[in-house]
Amino acid sequence: MSKSNQTIVPHLWYDTEAKEAAEFYTSIFPNSKITDVTTILDTPSGDSDVVSFELWGQKFMAISAGPLFKFNPSVSFIVNFDPSREKDAGEKIIKAWNQLSEDGTVLMPLDKYPFSERYGWIQDKYGLSWQLILTNPEGEERPAIVPSLLFVGDKCGKAEEAINFYLSVFKNVKQGLIARYPKGMEPDKEGTIMFTDFMLENQWFAAMDSAQEHKFSFNEAISFMVYCDTQEEIDYYWEKLSAVLEAERCGWLKDMYGVSWQIVPSNMDEMMSRGTPEQLARVMKAILKMKKFNLAALQKAHKG
Repeated sequence: MSKSNQTIVPHLWYDTEAKEAAEFYTSIFPNSKITDVTTILDTPSGDSDVVSFELWGQKFMAISAGPLFKFNPSVSFIVNFDPSREKDAGEKIIKAWNQLSEDGTVLMPLDKYPFSERYGWIQDKYGLSWQLILTNPEGEERPAIVPSLLFVGDKCGKAEEAINFYLSVFKNVKQGLIARYPKGMEPDKEGTIMFTDFMLENQWFAAMDSAQEHKFSFNEAISFMVYCDTQEEIDYYWEKLSAVLEAERCGWLKDMYGVSWQIVPSNMDEMMSRGTPEQLARVMKAILKMKKFNLAALQKAHKG
């Protein structure tokens, strides 16, 4: 995986259904495919499938690693059906909605809203949340799929601070549009973020504050993998982002807002998928001993 490709990749944690879910999603969205499936034997959660896939050009990684974490709507994926880019965008959004609805839960019905002719928020049968939107073709162009962070509970009102923090940490960044809550939208506080989007390392994200009563918050079910070419980069992101010592393990960290990141070497996928079972076992053994990744030690384990 080269830098120019996609430096930040959403990572989805399933109990046992990573491969099944990836097959389901790639059947729904255009320009989608599974690029790799590797089974890692004897991990702490048993044998584990690691699946790389692309949805509408957006790279994802998924893992089946036991029932430790459950998806919730604090991280969702906005899918932009843009009529200026997509023939029959209106029909395609309905079709995708109907497929994602299968055994799913509707959070906001597919309908007309003040901000869109057609929009809906759905939790699919695996628990993953999607916001489908018929995009206003007059607006600035955005990628088809954009991860979205919902700041709730004690993090509500911190979306703007978090984004400014991320914009200061990552390279090649851009602030997109910002819409704030007006007066009279209680419990949401005037001036907090109703919707904003921003770019980190060529990857667009969205964020919102919500003061409504939510029974969830950010967790490890969805994390963001940051691919690094050098140990210096790994050290840099680790130092800047990690805020919860007990969350540090095997390249994973949690930032001060509760969002999980994985700081990994650029050739991680290669080490995991293109090697003998012995190589894979050695790399896994090395990984399980580390908190922050040591690139030289991983390469050594891979070479043997």
